[in-house]
Amino acid sequence: MSAASAPTAKMHRPGGGLTLLLLSALWIFCDVNCVRGALPTSAKCDNALASPLPHTAFSSSSVFSNGYAPGYAKLNRRGGAGGWSPLDSDHYQWLQVDLGSRKQLSAIATQGRYSSSDWTTRYRLLYSDTGRNWKPYHQDGNIWAFSGNSNSESAVRHELQHGIVARFLRLVPLEWSKEGRIGLRIEVYGCLYWADMINFDGQGVISYRFKVKKMKLIKDVIALRFKTSESEGVILHGEGQQGDYITLELRKAKLLLQINLGSNQYGSILGHTSVTTGSLLDDNHWHSVVIERYRRNVNFTLDRHTQHFRTNGEFDHLDLDYELSFGGMPYSGKPVGGGRKNFKGCMESINYNGDNITDLARRKKLDTSSFRNLSFSCVETHSFPVFFNATSFLQLPGRAAHNLISVGLQFRTWNPQGLLLFSNLDDGTLEMSLEDGKVVLHINVTGPARHYMVDLTSGSGLDDGQWHAVRLVAKENYATLMIDGDEASAGRSTSPLSITTGGTYHLGGYFLQTLFPPSQRFFQGCMQAIVVDDQPADLHAVEKGTVGAFENVSLDMCAIIDRCMPNHCEHGGHCQQTWDTFSCTCDGTGYSGATCHTSLYEPSCEAYKHLGRSSDTYWIDPDGSGPLGPLKVHCNMTEDKVWTVVTNNLPPKTTVTGSSRERRTILQVNYSASMDQVTAITTSAEHCEQRITYSCRKSRLLNTPDGTPYTWWVGRGSEKHFYWGGSGPGIQKCACGIDRNCTDPKYDCNCDADHSQWREDSGLLAYKEHLPVSQVAVGDTNRAGSEAKLTVGPLRCQGDDNYWNAASFTTPSSYLHFATFQGETSADISFYFKTSAPYGVFLENLGNTDFIRLELKSPQVVSFSFDVGNGPVELAVHSDAPLNDDQWHRVTAERNIKEAVLQLDRTHRVSQPAPAQGHTRLELFSQLYVGAAGGQRGFLGCIRALRMNGVTLDLDERAKVTPGVKPGCRGHCTSYGMYCRNGGKCVEKYNGYLCDCSATAYDGPFCTRDVGGFFEMGTMVRYNFLPEAAAGAPTDSEVLASHLMSQEVNSTKEEVTFSFSASSAPAILMYVSSRTEDYMAVVLRRNGSLQVRYQLGGLKEPFAIDVDQRNLANGQPHSINLSRIDRRLTIQLDHYPAVSYSLPDASDTKFNLIKTLFLGKVYETGYVDPVVIERYNAPGFVGCLSRVQFNGVAPLKSALRSGPQTALVQEAQPAAARPASYQGKLVESNCGASPLTVPPMSAATDPWRLDNTDAEFPFNEERVIPDGVNRDSAIVGGIIAVVIFIILCTLLFLIRYMFRHKGTYHTNEAKSGAEPPGESPETAIIGTENPETIEESKKEWFI
Repeated sequence: MSAASAPTAKMHRPGGGLTLLLLSALWIFCDVNCVRGALPTSAKCDNALASPLPHTAFSSSSVFSNGYAPGYAKLNRRGGAGGWSPLDSDHYQWLQVDLGSRKQLSAIATQGRYSSSDWTTRYRLLYSDTGRNWKPYHQDGNIWAFSGNSNSESAVRHELQHGIVARFLRLVPLEWSKEGRIGLRIEVYGCLYWADMINFDGQGVISYRFKVKKMKLIKDVIALRFKTSESEGVILHGEGQQGDYITLELRKAKLLLQINLGSNQYGSILGHTSVTTGSLLDDNHWHSVVIERYRRNVNFTLDRHTQHFRTNGEFDHLDLDYELSFGGMPYSGKPVGGGRKNFKGCMESINYNGDNITDLARRKKLDTSSFRNLSFSCVETHSFPVFFNATSFLQLPGRAAHNLISVGLQFRTWNPQGLLLFSNLDDGTLEMSLEDGKVVLHINVTGPARHYMVDLTSGSGLDDGQWHAVRLVAKENYATLMIDGDEASAGRSTSPLSITTGGTYHLGGYFLQTLFPPSQRFFQGCMQAIVVDDQPADLHAVEKGTVGAFENVSLDMCAIIDRCMPNHCEHGGHCQQTWDTFSCTCDGTGYSGATCHTSLYEPSCEAYKHLGRSSDTYWIDPDGSGPLGPLKVHCNMTEDKVWTVVTNNLPPKTTVTGSSRERRTILQVNYSASMDQVTAITTSAEHCEQRITYSCRKSRLLNTPDGTPYTWWVGRGSEKHFYWGGSGPGIQKCACGIDRNCTDPKYDCNCDADHSQWREDSGLLAYKEHLPVSQVAVGDTNRAGSEAKLTVGPLRCQGDDNYWNAASFTTPSSYLHFATFQGETSADISFYFKTSAPYGVFLENLGNTDFIRLELKSPQVVSFSFDVGNGPVELAVHSDAPLNDDQWHRVTAERNIKEAVLQLDRTHRVSQPAPAQGHTRLELFSQLYVGAAGGQRGFLGCIRALRMNGVTLDLDERAKVTPGVKPGCRGHCTSYGMYCRNGGKCVEKYNGYLCDCSATAYDGPFCTRDVGGFFEMGTMVRYNFLPEAAAGAPTDSEVLASHLMSQEVNSTKEEVTFSFSASSAPAILMYVSSRTEDYMAVVLRRNGSLQVRYQLGGLKEPFAIDVDQRNLANGQPHSINLSRIDRRLTIQLDHYPAVSYSLPDASDTKFNLIKTLFLGKVYETGYVDPVVIERYNAPGFVGCLSRVQFNGVAPLKSALRSGPQTALVQEAQPAAARPASYQGKLVESNCGASPLTVPPMSAATDPWRLDNTDAEFPFNEERVIPDGVNRDSAIVGGIIAVVIFIILCTLLFLIRYMFRHKGTYHTNEAKSGAEPPGESPETAIIGTENPETIEESKKEWFI
C-alpha cells in the first residue's frame, strides 16, 4: 500500500458518537554507541516491554465488549476474552500502548485473540513521544506494513530494521481474518533509553570553549540528535581567524554542512565545501546526525544514510579559535553569513570529540548565559497536522449567509495538482486548488441577474514538499490570495463581486455530485494551522466527532515521504517525485535506466572494435555502472591491435628555463580524463606506453646512475621515477644508455654530456603500473645558455584484458566461486556466453530467503530470477533462434528499487516494475557461484567478460586453480567472423581474433578500408600470374606446376571488382594477358564510355560489350563488378541492376594460361590485342583505381605493398618471388573508392537501361541488336555512317600516300598514325611472342 493509504480515522458526521571511510588504522575513537543516550547495538536490547505494563497503559479506538478491552492484548495471555477486538472491523481501528517513558525498541510480536477466529494479517506501526504527532514506521523507503498472523495461537515476531525511540506505540490493522474479525495480542521488545536533553528557544546558544586558544584538529567526531518544527536554524558553528570554519544548519528543512579547512590568500586554493542531506526535517521528530572527519575525508550521516566526501583544497587541519557554539551563531566573532536564524527545538546526546556537551551544560560547565530560561526537557509544540490521500476529505463548518470569506491554512505536498478547499456558496462555488505548483482561486457566482467570475493565481513551485501558508480573503468587490505572507506577489482582484457564504468548507477532497464540480477532486499531502472564517479549526473536536466530518484522513499525523532522499538516481541523475513514486532524469549523465544506473557507452575501445566500429573518437566507461564517469578517448583500430589514446594539455616542446636542483620547475600534465579514469584504462590494458622527450642545450637530465637526477617525473600514485623513456624501473638511464649509443659514452643520456648543441633524449615509458606521467620536475636550466624543451606524448594503451577474460566449463559439476555479491539496492550483471548445451546456470548467489540467479533454462530462453523478500520474481527472454549454437551471446541484467530488466544480444528485452510497497534490499550471504547452482544444472561452455556492478570478475585467474574449469576460451571466429568483410579471413587468438586482409583488396581491422592509388600519366601496375624463370636459373617443374595450380591460370570463370575515377579518356583500366592470344580488357573509350572486351579463342574478333554509353570520365567515382562463369557474363555498374550477357556459341569458355594483369597501361612482350594498344594505351590512365580484385588476387594492393619496380629490385628479387610491381608514380589513395551516390533511375526514365534486362547487348562496335532498336532509325543511321566512312577512307588514303615510309622497323614505342573515324586511336606497343625476332616487314594497322 502506498503512503496515500496510511491508517485513517473513521468518518464522523456532525452530532454523531556506522560505516566509516578507510581513513587510517591508527584512527580509533569512541564509537557513537558508547555515549549516554545513544542507541545501543552491542548490548542485548530485547526485553519484553508491554507485558509488565498495567491495563491502563493500553487504549484503543473502540472495544467490542468489556472482555475484549485493550488491556487484555498481551502476548500469550488469556485474560478476558483472550485479547483485544474493536467494535467494528474496519480500517479505522487502532491499539495503543503507553510504555511509560521513552524506550529503545528493537522488535515487535503479534498474536491473534486466544482460541478464536480473530487475528490480524497485516498492520502498520505508529510511534510518538507524546501520544500526538504520530510517525509511521518506515522501511525500504516506504511506510511499512508488517505481516501478521495466520491463526490465533502462533506468534509472529519482526525485528525492526531500524531501531526507534518512543514512548507511545499504535498498531493499525490493515487486513484480518476472513473467518472472524480483528483480534490482537502484542509484545514489544527493547530496553531503557535515557539521554541528556536541552530545549533551544531560538535565542540561547551553548558555547563550548576550548582548553587552548586555538585548536588545530586533524580529526573530528560530532554526534547529536535534534527535532524541530522550524525549517531554518543553525545547529552548530565554529570558525578560526585563518578562515577555517564548520557550520551545520537547517536550510529549507534540509541539513547543510559547510566546512573549510583553509584557502590561500591568492585564491588559487579554495577550501569551501558544502554538502546537503535529508529533507522534511521540520516534522518535529527526532533525527540523528554524525559527522566524522579525518583530514579531508568526511562521513556525514543523517538517520543511517551516510555520504562520503573529501573536502576541497589541500589542507588537512581544521583551525578553530576559542569555541564551538551549539544552537546558533556566536555573539562574538566573525559571522560567515548574515540573516541566519538560531535553532529552535530540542537537542539531545550532543557529543564533540568525546565530550558530552549536554551533560556539561547540565553541570553548568559551559556558558549558557544567552538562554532566558534553560530547560533540560523538550517543550513540545502541537500543530495537529492532517494527512490526506486520494480518497480523503475534511469537512468543516463556517459562517453561513455571510458576505466575507476568510480562510487560511498551511500545506505540503509533492504533487503539482490538488484540491485545497472547495465551498458551495449560496449562489455559486469557490475553489482553491494547486495547478502546476501554483495556488489558483476560482470564484464563480451565478444568479438571476448577475454573474461574477474571479480567477487569481499566486506562488510557484509549491509542490516542493515544504510547508507553505495560504491566506484567502474575499468580500464585496475585493479578493486577495497570499502565499507565505509575501504581500508583493499576492494575487488581488477588484472586479465586481458579491458573495454569500454557504457555511460549509471541504478541504483536501470533494466527491459529491454537484452542478459545478471543482476542477481538482482530491489532494495528497498534509495540512495544518487551518483557519476558517477567522476561527482556528478545532481538530480535536473533529477527531471526537462533535464538529465537522471527515473520511479517510489521518489526524495528528503527516505521513509525507521524500522519495528522493536518499537519492536513488545514480551518476548525477535528477530525481523528480510525486506523492506515490519518483522518477530519474538521466539527460546528460551518460547513463540510462530507471535509476540512471546503466552506462550508455562501451567499457573500452576493444569493445567498440568488436561492434564493427572503425577508428574514431568515442566515449568509453571503463567501470560501467561504477562510480567513474565516461570519458572521451581516441580509438585507433589497427589490423591486429586496438589502441586507446588519452591526450594531455602539455604543449609539445614546452620551454623550461631558470630551474635548478634547489628550485625545480614543476610542469603539471593534465589529461582529458581524471586520474582514476586513466588508472582504470591502464589497469585493464594489456600494454601501455607514453613517449617522453627531453630536448636540451647545456641542460643535464639524469647525470649519473648513482647520483641524484636533475629531472624526474611523477606517475600514478604520486610516486617519483628516476628513469627516462626507453629505460625501465630501477635503471636510471635513457634509451641511448640502454642501447649504448649515447653522444658521450661516459654518460647514459645524451643530455648529460652537457653540450652547448641541441641534443635529445626520447623514448617510450612502458611500465603501465607507473603511467601516466602527471608531473615532470626539471632541475638544470638556470645556467647561461641553458635551455630545455619537454614533450610528453599522449598515453596509449592497447587491448582490454577485462573484455577477453574468460573461462571454459568442461564438466556439469564444475564452477568458480567468488566473494558475496554486494548489490543491495542496485545490481547489474553483464557477460557473454557460448555453449552447445541446452541448459545451465550461469551464476547464483543465495541469502536466507533472498537470492539472485541467471540461467539458460532452455535452448531459446534465458532467465533472470531473484527474491528480495517479496517473493520470487522471474524474467525470461525468448530468443527466435537457438542459443546453444556455440556462438557468443550477450546477457545484461539489472535490478534496482524501480524495476528489473533482462536483455539478450541487444535485441530482446523484458522488464518488470518493482512493487510499490515491499522490501527493496537484496541481502545475500553465500559465495557467488559462477557456472553452477549447488551442483545442479551446471553450465557447459564459455563465459566471458563477467561484470557485476562495474567490477570485472577474474574468471581466467580463478580457472587456473579450479578443476573442471579452463582459463580462456577459443572459437571467437564463430561469433565475430562476420565482422571480417570483403573476403577477409577470421584468425583465432587466445584473447580475441583478428581479420586477415592479405588476400583482399582492403585493409583495416575488418577489411573495410579500400586500398587504392592515384595513377599519373604513364603509371602502370603489373601482376604476374605466370612468372618466367630467371635467366640461367634451373626450372623446377613441380614447383612451377604447384604455382600454376595455386593461381588457377586456366580459368573458366573470373570475378573482377574495382572502382575508378577519371577525368580523361581513352584509357586502359585493366588488361589480363595470357601465353596464348586469350585476353580480357576493361577500357574507357574516347567518349568516356566503358567497354569490356573478351577473347577466349574461337572468334575472329574479340567479344566487346559496351557497358554504358555515358561519359564515365567525369571525375566521379564509379564501381564495376564483373563475373563470368563459362559463357555467361554478369556486369554491374555503380548502383544500377546487374545485366547478363552470353558469349557467342563459337567462343571458347576457357581462359588459357593467364599470364599478367596490367592496370593503367600495358607493356607486354607477348601477344596484345592491337586494337586495345592503338586506341587506348596512350598516353595512359590518369586517375584513381581502388579495391581492385581479380579471382582472389589484389594486384593494386600487392603492388603498393611491394613498391616500385627498378632495375636494382628486379635483380635482387626476381619476378617469381615478387609478382606485383609498378612503374611510374603511384600514390596510395582511396580517391576512387566511394561509389556514386545518385539514386537509381526507374526503367521509364533511365536512358541507359533497357526494358528487358536480359536483352543481349552489342558485343562489338559495329553490331547492333535488332530487338529493341527502332528499325527506321537504324536504316537512316546506317546510310549516314556509310557516307562518313567513305569520306574518311579517302582522306586516310591521301594522307598515307603523302606520308609513306620505307624500310623495316621494330619498336616498343607508339608510332604515329592517322586517327580512325569516330575514335582517337593512339599508336602503341605492338607485342610479339619473341621480342628477339626482328620483323622483316613493316606492320601498320588501319580501319
